[in-house]
Parts: sequence; C-alpha cells; structure tokens
Amino acid sequence: MGKDREKYKHHKHHSYNHQGKHHHNKEKESYSLKRKNDSYGDSVVKQKRAKINYIEVDNLSVDPNEAKCSKTKENIEKKHFLCEPSTKASYKCGSANSKEDSEEEIMFDFKDYMWQLDKLFFSDNDLIKKNSQEYKDFWKFLQKYQSLSRAKKIREMSSNDISKSDERQILSSTFELPLKFEKRYCINFALKNKEIEGLQKKLPPIDLEDTQTKRLSSKRLSEFKFILLLYLDFNQKQKYDKLKTIREAQNNLPIAEYKSQILDTIKNNSVTIIAGDTGCGKSTQLPQYLLASGYINIACTQPRRIACISLCKRVSFETLNEYGTSVGFQIRFEKTKTEHTKIVFLTEGLLLRQVAADPLLQQYNVIILDEIHERHLQTDFLLGVIKCLNVQRPDIKIILMYFMGKAPVIQIPGRLYPIDLKYFPISIVEKSSQSDKINPAPYIRILQLVDSSYPSNERGDLLIFLSGMKEITTVMEAAKIYAQQTNKWVILSLHSSLSISEQEKVFDLPPEGMRKCILSTNIAETSVTIDGVRFVVDSGKVKEMSFDPIHKMQKLKECNISQASAEQRKGRAGRTGPGVCFRLYSEEEYSSFAPYTNPEIKRVPLDSLILQMIAMGLPNIKLFPFIEPPPMECLDFSLKELKSHSAITTEETLTPIGQLLSQLPLDISLGKMLIMGSLFHQLGPVLSLTAAMSVQSPFTNRAYRDPDCVQLNKEFISSHGDPFTLLLVYREWLYVKTKGSEDSKRWARKRGFEEQRFYEITKLRQQFSQMLHESGIRSLVDDGDSKKHLTSSERAKRYGELYQLKQMKRTLHKLGPRKCQVLKVDHEGGVAEGNDDDRDVSLELKDLDFKIRYDDTKLHELYKESKLESFKDVLLLKVILCSGLYPNLAIADEHNNYKPGSEQLFHTVSKPFVVLHPNSVFSSDPEILQINQSDILNSSDFTERHPCSNKHHLLSFVSLLETNKPYLIQMLICPFMVFDNFIELKFADRIGAQNLLFEAVNLRIKWKELLELRVRASTPSIENQDKLSSISRKLERELSEGLLKLYLNEQFYSCKRLLAADVKLLFYGPGIRDVWGTNPFADDDDVPCEENVTKGGVYLTPFVTYNCLIDVKTNVTTITSYDSICPFCDAEIHLDTLERLNHMKKCSKNCKSSKDEKETDDNSSVINKKYYCDVCDKTFFISVRDVLKHKKSHASN
Repeated sequence: MGKDREKYKHHKHHSYNHQGKHHHNKEKESYSLKRKNDSYGDSVVKQKRAKINYIEVDNLSVDPNEAKCSKTKENIEKKHFLCEPSTKASYKCGSANSKEDSEEEIMFDFKDYMWQLDKLFFSDNDLIKKNSQEYKDFWKFLQKYQSLSRAKKIREMSSNDISKSDERQILSSTFELPLKFEKRYCINFALKNKEIEGLQKKLPPIDLEDTQTKRLSSKRLSEFKFILLLYLDFNQKQKYDKLKTIREAQNNLPIAEYKSQILDTIKNNSVTIIAGDTGCGKSTQLPQYLLASGYINIACTQPRRIACISLCKRVSFETLNEYGTSVGFQIRFEKTKTEHTKIVFLTEGLLLRQVAADPLLQQYNVIILDEIHERHLQTDFLLGVIKCLNVQRPDIKIILMYFMGKAPVIQIPGRLYPIDLKYFPISIVEKSSQSDKINPAPYIRILQLVDSSYPSNERGDLLIFLSGMKEITTVMEAAKIYAQQTNKWVILSLHSSLSISEQEKVFDLPPEGMRKCILSTNIAETSVTIDGVRFVVDSGKVKEMSFDPIHKMQKLKECNISQASAEQRKGRAGRTGPGVCFRLYSEEEYSSFAPYTNPEIKRVPLDSLILQMIAMGLPNIKLFPFIEPPPMECLDFSLKELKSHSAITTEETLTPIGQLLSQLPLDISLGKMLIMGSLFHQLGPVLSLTAAMSVQSPFTNRAYRDPDCVQLNKEFISSHGDPFTLLLVYREWLYVKTKGSEDSKRWARKRGFEEQRFYEITKLRQQFSQMLHESGIRSLVDDGDSKKHLTSSERAKRYGELYQLKQMKRTLHKLGPRKCQVLKVDHEGGVAEGNDDDRDVSLELKDLDFKIRYDDTKLHELYKESKLESFKDVLLLKVILCSGLYPNLAIADEHNNYKPGSEQLFHTVSKPFVVLHPNSVFSSDPEILQINQSDILNSSDFTERHPCSNKHHLLSFVSLLETNKPYLIQMLICPFMVFDNFIELKFADRIGAQNLLFEAVNLRIKWKELLELRVRASTPSIENQDKLSSISRKLERELSEGLLKLYLNEQFYSCKRLLAADVKLLFYGPGIRDVWGTNPFADDDDVPCEENVTKGGVYLTPFVTYNCLIDVKTNVTTITSYDSICPFCDAEIHLDTLERLNHMKKCSKNCKSSKDEKETDDNSSVINKKYYCDVCDKTFFISVRDVLKHKKSHASN
C-alpha cells in the first residue's frame, strides 16, 4: 500500500507543470478516445476482473455496469487508479517530485481534516457511521496505512530509486490502462454517490483570510476514498475467511450428512423426532437448515436461560448475523427479538406464558423443543400443550426428541472418540462396612491401576463420579494420602457447595508429570465439561431429590443411576481423545438399572404448575394429557396446598390473590411474600429477602467450619431466624459497597461468603420489582432515573464514570474467559491456597455491571430499602414471611428444655420429630427458643410439661428436607399462634382470651379487605382509584397498628401439640347446642349463626367455629352470663360470650366513627399537599405553611 504514495507524488508534480489550455485539450483528447473504444475497454476490464462478484450494501454499491469504461461519472480506471483526467498524463511523464512536495507528502495527516471527511464519508446515511465501532477501527487502519506509506516514502527518497514505481504506473497509449497488473485493482467495492467532483462541492467554504485552515484537494479525496475501499475490502476478506472456517466446521458435524433427510421428513410430517447424541450439532444447525429452506418464525425452546443466549450468539455468528435481528433470544426480563426476527431461542416457561396469551401460538410456524430428554417439570407440561396444539393446528411443524404418536425418528450419532469400557464390581466384603461411610479402597485401586498401566508423561486426568459430598470427603482423604506417597496426583473436588473459584480449579492444568483426580457429583455429567479427562470412574450411585406429598417433605436419597446417566458418564472419557471408563458394578447390575432417570414431574411439588394450568383456563387438571401423568396423590396435595394459600376456591377457580400469583413465575410462597410486602409498604426488605431466598446460599463451607469465619460472622446472627441473618449479611455487603473503603471481594472471602451470590441477589431483586410492575401490583420506581435529582456537574461526572466503566468492561471482554493455569500442589496432594488470589474476570465483570447500574445515589437507596428501621418493620416483615410460608409451621417438643441444640425435636402438621438443620441460627444458639423459668406463670391449672407463659415460640420454615434425618430448612420465629387441629391453647384469663380472639378475627377480616382493594386498585381501568387508594392506606395503617398491638399482648397461655387421637375426641360433632344470639363477626347486625355440620357448633367466620369443643372440666356453658368490662367503652357488663362479642362489635364501630370524624375535621382545617424533601429523602403530606416551616428548619440547621 505504501507504493501507492509514489503515484500521488507524480499527480502533484504533474498538476504543477501541466496547466492551462494544453492540459484541457489533453484531457478532452483522452476523454474522446475512451468513448470510441468503449466496447473494447469493457472486454479488457472483464478479463482482468473475471472472478470478482459485486454486491450492494446500503450506501456501498458496485454494479457490473459500472465496470465498463464510460464517459460519465468515474470510469473504472478512476476507481482503481484513483486519478482524475487532469492527472493521467502524469503516469507518462515519469519526472521526479520536488523536495517541497516530498516533505508535504510525508507530513500530511488525514486526521487534520477529520471534520471535513466526517461530513463527506461518515454521515448517518453512509455505510460507516460516525462514532461507531467500525468508524474507530477505520481510523486505526488509516493511521497504520499512513505510517507504512511514510516509511516507504522516506526509503525511496534516500535511495532516489523511483524507476520501479514509475514502471508499474505507466499506462498504455491506446486505452490508458496499466501495463502491469496489481492486486489492488481487484477491490470488490465502489462507493455509491461518492464522485470526487461532487464531494468537492460538498466541502464547507473556508475563509480566504484564514491561512491555517486548508481545504482538501481532489487528489487527497481520491486517496482517502482509495484507503476507505481498501479497509472495506480488508474487512470483507476477513468475513470470507471466517465464513470459510465456519462452513468447514459445519460440514464436519455428524448432522450434516442427514440434512436432506431431516428437511424431507419435516416437510412431509407435522411432528418429527430427532434423536441426536452429544456433539452432533442438532441445536445449532437445525434452525439454520430450516431458515435456509424458507421456513420463518422458528421458535426453539431450551430448558435454561444461559443456553438460549449462548445458542443465539452461536447461530448469529454462523449466519453472519451477529449485529442483525434475524436471530434473537427471549428470556424473562431480557430479549433481542424484534418483528424482523426469524429464529428465536426462548425458555420453556416463557413459551408456556405465551400459550396463556395466544393458545394457538399463531406467531410461530415451526416449534423446536430441544433437550426434552431431561424431562424437566416445564418440559412435560409443554409437551402436553404441544400435543393439544398439534390437533388444533395441523399446519405447524413440531420438532422434538421424544416419542409422541406415530412420528418418524431420525437417529444422529455423536462425535466421540473410542472408549474402552471395563467393569470392576465391588466385592460384598468391601461393600459391607460397620460405619455408614463409603469404602475408598476400590477407588484407590483405580489410581494404582492408572499409574501402573499408563506412563506418567502421557496426559490424561481421572474423573470419579460419587453420590454426594459425604462420599467425596471420605474418598478425598484416602486419595490425598496416596497422592502424597506417589507424588503423581493432584486431588480436587467438584460439587455445588464449593465457591466459584474453587470449582474453576478443575479446569486448570496439573504440573508436569502429574494427573488430576477430580471427585465430583453428577454435576459433571451434563452441566460441566472438563477438557483433558481420559479416565472415568463410575460408582453407579446418585443422590436424587424426591417429594413426599404425605409428609410434605423433600427427600435426598442415594439410589442407582439410570442407563442413560451411565452412558453420559462414560462419554466424558471420550470428549477430547480415546479414553477408558471403569464401572464399579457388574454388567448384570447395569442391565437392572432403569433406562432413563425418573422425570421431574414425579419428583417435585406441582403447586406452581397447577396454578398456571388453572390460570390458562384448563377445565380439569386431572384429565390433562401429560406424557407421563404424575401420581394422583401429588395432584390432590397441590390442590390442597393452593387452597390453604387462598389461591383457589373450593371449586378450583382463582381467587384475587391467586390471579396475582399466577402472573408471577415464582414459587407460591415467594410470590405471596411479594404481594403481602406491597400491601404493607415493606417491599424494599421483602424484595431483598425473597431474592436472597431464591438463590443458592452465599455461605460456603468455610463460613461454618473455619473458626475465623465463624467468629467474624457472629455479628450477623439474628435471633429472629435464618432469613433475617441472610438479610443482615446482604445489607452489610451493600454497606461495604457504599462505603468503598474496603474491597468487597476481599471482605466476602475473609468471611467465607461467595460474592457472586450477592450480585445474583441484586439482579434478581430488580427482576422481581419489574415483575410486580408488569402484574400491576405496584408502580415500578425506576431506580435508573436517579439522574433527575442530580445537578449538571453531577450528571457530567456520572457520564464520565460510565464511560470509564464501559471502557474497563470492554477491556475485560477482550481478555476472554478465564485462562487455564498450572495448579500449585501442597504437600498433602491437594491444591495450595495461593491460587485463590488469581484474577476472576467473571466476578470483575459482574462488579462493573453492578457499578454501571448503581451509582452512589442508587446504591445508597438500595441499602436503605434493605434496612429495617424499627421494631415495627421487623414485626411486619415477620408477618409477611409467615403468611407466605404458611402452613409450614413447627412446634417444639415438650421435652426440649432438657436437650442440647442438635438433639432438640420439633413437630410439623404432617411430620413429627424433625430436627433443626445444623447450619441454622437456632441450632448454634438453641437458648433462643427455650422459655426461661422467670417467664412461667405458676398455676395449679397448668402442668410442668405444658407451662403457662407468654413467651411460647412457633417456628415457620421454608421446607423439610430428609437426608439421614428430617431437617427444618430456613426457619424464623412465628409472631402469632395458629391452631388448625394442630395446636391447643389454654389461657389463664378467659376474658383476655376473648379480647384477643376478637382483635385477631377483625385483623384477618381487614387483611382480606385490604388485599381485595389492592387488587382492584391495580387494575388500570378502575374508577375512583384515588378513593380506593385512600381507603387502602387507611386500612393498612389500622392493620399495622393492630398487628403490633396483638403481638405485644401479655396474655399467659399453655401450648400443646394435638395428636391424632386427641383430634378424634376434640369435637362434639354435628348439632347446635345452647347457642342463642347473633353472629358478632357478620357484616350486618342480627345475622344468625350458621351450623358447622362437621365439627358441631356454629360458624362465626369461615375460620372460627364456636361451641364445638368437648371440655369436661369447665362449668361454664354458652348461655352462662358473667361480669366483665368492655375494652372499648370501659363499661361493666353482665352478658354471655356471644352477647359480649356483639357488644364489643358495636363499641368498636362507634369508636372508629368518632375517630374518623376527628380525622376528617383535622383534614378539613388545612389543605395538605404532597411535598418531597430532598434533604430528608422523605415525602410528606402537609400544608403550605408547614412546608415553609420545614424548609426554614433546614436553613437554620
């Protein structure tokens, strides 16, 4: 490219020596000559450019007609010789440039004319737009081009050798074409509407008195145009090289041989099954085959969000559509899909939500269900929906990997290296052990076998599949002893409880002459691929999670793997080269394994799924065409749970809260917490807490086992329970981020926390907030709009920070994924701790994303929202959590006062004798749950086993998990008592108990009313929305005050768990006895009580039955009158129980009316307005006079 400068040097010299009429005549003569020989010149050009294909892209245009030597516009020699008619004679003269011209050539820089060139070549209508990434890359290219040209010019000036340059540029006398061909003449581009004469006219005028500013000459414009074409041609060649590599890789995939068969089968059938092994290319190539065959609106589902994004990027790359919209993805809260998208990758759950809005999925012509062999819960439901869709829309093409009806199956092999399979069954003697620990001897023998059979200089690592953490720990201890003796092995572990940095060590390289031994759970079957693994040891065991609907408990039990899992484990040995698989079981045992893993629909609770099905309008859940129907008891249990959450009615239709829950793609308990948090304006801490409970715990094993970590983390322990401890830890991390004096990564590592979990909590918190906004439950407060409170200087500072952060992010992206490193081995055969200081690029990227989204102001707001300001906030948060977790409640065993924390027992409604999880706050400090002797009321009516106190505790828990014992997971202390045929309360003061019951029932009624008002107010078309909001705020205030008052009551009572035998003898049975009076909790007065035909007595509310219990000890009947005092009017009254409750109902209404009148009078005396104080960061409803007073108070301070 540097030699082209010589040509421009001749141009300049010639322009100074050929002027006037002679120059004009020469130009005219050349012009007429070209017209006469137009056809012949065309043939010459065609011969020179026979292999060139022309394209047209936006402003960039090349037309075959332009290749002809034409009199109009720029001729072909102009495009490739980049000279004007006035300068063509310079090719023939061959004279040397002057010294001044040469110096000008060397010193010239296009950057000095950037403002002129931007107007001519880089407008919004041009191919390369100003300030784009391609624009910046071009100027780098130009700078490099000019530097090479200057260096060549200097060499030529020093040697005075220009003959070679002149010889190359001499033109023929007849056609004025070069006598020698150069590759630069084969540039496959021309710029449309970029003729030099037209560009010169577009140049802005320059003041003649301005001697500093110069105007670009036609020669310089031609030169710049030529450089721009060179850059475009260079980019195009890079794309062609990339495309060639892509096509070669695609043709080498196993699926390429079946392309025609696949397309023919899809064309002739509505449902097609493609059974492809790992690595065959089905996920990336099939959508491309369909697109190339003319299919559009193609939906491809994936079970995981990360798979949607990665596949979208890969298919976009292979179709050269990385910056286009033909290929996109759509997941929750994020999408690149547009109206022009032809292939979209989306999650199974999102497609199900689209079915709810569009049952026939009219927006799609082809639906590909990928990875359905994993049989996730959403997968099985989606298969049933698609089965129905296939009947209603026979035109739609469905492609899947599971048998459905009489669909044709195409089997595609994978791409694996040969694997030598060896069976080494464990003997009965080694299997039998006195302890419950696994015997590590068979695994150590495999290590010895590898050492003796394969030279140490041959690379190849060992992957051992074990069932769980306990087994990994046992084998690891023995393997480290062997590694220490032989100095040939590095022992590593891989399971979900490890931190991210510890998990990534399995991808690093062992030192020379050593091998890695990786002890892993089934996480390495599909989720993780480790290069370099040559040997695999399969124990044949896995710990599988199942759900017991009878006891409402999840069970993690060890069982045999399936044959499909065994093949998957074997395949890990042949990913990168020939390998060996050692199976520690016999071929007979392998034949006894189940063919496939039990589908998830049979192993998990179905509450959320059934709620979604009801919301979609399915008439009968039990008749839905599941591929493999779940057990009927699981369906019945889920319906019962939804009714207990008040999500559906007894007729199995949605309630108001059920409608809201169906719009939230969350677990029922978490969704209910978010709804209740919005009711009480406690959404900030509830969002943080629900997000923290939705991700994996940030506490790693070190947080519980390292003494230093345990000591440091004591400050975060909350006596209220595990969720509050989690909230305190997250809030402290936000404080470290806000303060900025300490590195948050170092802070988290020192305490045994996984910082990536905190970033996940923050992101999930924002997503939950957006979900509530989309469902209409709350108005989304845009935390990204904090710039409206910033001054112009603060905004400028923030823009500067964002620019720097984005630059740092680009730099980190260029570093790519984490590079493999050589492991440092300690003296025990493990990995030295020094590797923990390695740079974690992924964590740094998350930190940069966090800083880009949250500046100091928004970070402070986030910290403030996650903080509990008062005891009232703590109480309301407890109420919200317990309302979401109900009916997951546990009562302490009556003998717990005599047991240590690890042996204390609790009882749930469905499962007795459960224990606290060892990582729980209450397990490390069980005294929190015990009743002190000073808090017990001594009375002859109460026994020592069931003492009378006002400090009884119930535990509310997230779930039950059974491993070797049934454990309570994530507990907190429940602020109130429940009954449900489960707990019996006996009060010391009968009148106090009645007052307590009256308050509790009215609070529950207000709770329901507030929820209905919130649902109505969230509807966009609701009338009188302001009035409803005012009423709901008033109800919320009354409810908050009432809950606080109820919690602080000092009533003494005993608490006893009811057994099944007790419940049988608890109720009278059908019939009304001695009930005279009206219902005190009815909306209207004088409403008679309704009989409870099951328990006996009468209904006062749907959840309170009066006079149904058998009590042989009391002498008081329902018609017995007694003296008492009304808590509202303080009057002494002599009434029976129902009469007294009716009296309290009237008095409470009168008190409420008088209070409302007083508030109305107070509000009418002044006109209050909404006022936001940026100093206090609060919103007030005060009068104009009070606003001035408030401002004055800040001014004086």
